[in-house]
Amino acid sequence: MKKDFYEVLGISKDASKDKIKSAYRKMALKYHPDRNKESDAEEKFKEINEAYEVLSNDQKKSAYDQFGHAAFDPRSGPGAGHTYTQQNGPFNFTYSQSGGNPFGNADFDFGGFSNPFDIFEQFFGTSFNRQGGKRLETYKVSISFLEAAHGVEKEVSIDGKKRKIKIPAGVNDGQRIKFNDFILYIDVLPDKTFQRDGNDVFVSVNLKISQAALGDVIQVQTLDEKLKVKVKSGTQPNTLIRLRGKGIKDIHGFGKGDFYIRLLVEIPTRLNRRQKELIRELAL
Repeated sequence: MKKDFYEVLGISKDASKDKIKSAYRKMALKYHPDRNKESDAEEKFKEINEAYEVLSNDQKKSAYDQFGHAAFDPRSGPGAGHTYTQQNGPFNFTYSQSGGNPFGNADFDFGGFSNPFDIFEQFFGTSFNRQGGKRLETYKVSISFLEAAHGVEKEVSIDGKKRKIKIPAGVNDGQRIKFNDFILYIDVLPDKTFQRDGNDVFVSVNLKISQAALGDVIQVQTLDEKLKVKVKSGTQPNTLIRLRGKGIKDIHGFGKGDFYIRLLVEIPTRLNRRQKELIRELAL
């Protein structure tokens, strides 16, 4: 369970913007991993920056005050609600069905958080280096979503020299990997199929009305392979199917995330006379 963002910054819910900034300044400096050697400093630093990113933004703060952490969790959007599990081959499929999305009308993106080091540098205008000497140069490398999920070896130009760098599986967008003489900034390119939340992966699959009503077996591309997935009869729009352990490997070795399939139902825009008659019959 995530800590309350107000608790993270050590402030009350009626704290002014100045108090929020002051609390962030104090906590971010205390737990910046380039200054703090504690094992959990980096995780606390990330938590502090997430709290500041939300509470310093009027819209996000209002959503957080009303819905809590659910406002930023894709599982709390369409498809959140009742769940049930089905055994299908070697995998457990957990279905979740519900009504609408309480955040669907928002005009900004609730999902995901910015790189905590970018927030820090924007706030303070600088960063640190653990050796306390000259700041290490930062180099940027762009990789695909699947390369980030599986790991990849890239050739990077460092000080004009080509070097092969191994990027571990599970690396996330905006993450920085520190080497002895430089820092590598990871830019993960957006993917048309997959979306990531932590170590979980989400895909959307369109169903015809007949497939949703009668059930079907569909093929879904996961990170590793195509799987046959059974769609239950009477499946509702925005149903989520969870494939346990089929998500992204944790970069620190703490298992793997889950893979979520969001089932969307396509409503046809053009119907012939016979199709209209059949739908009218179903409406009776």
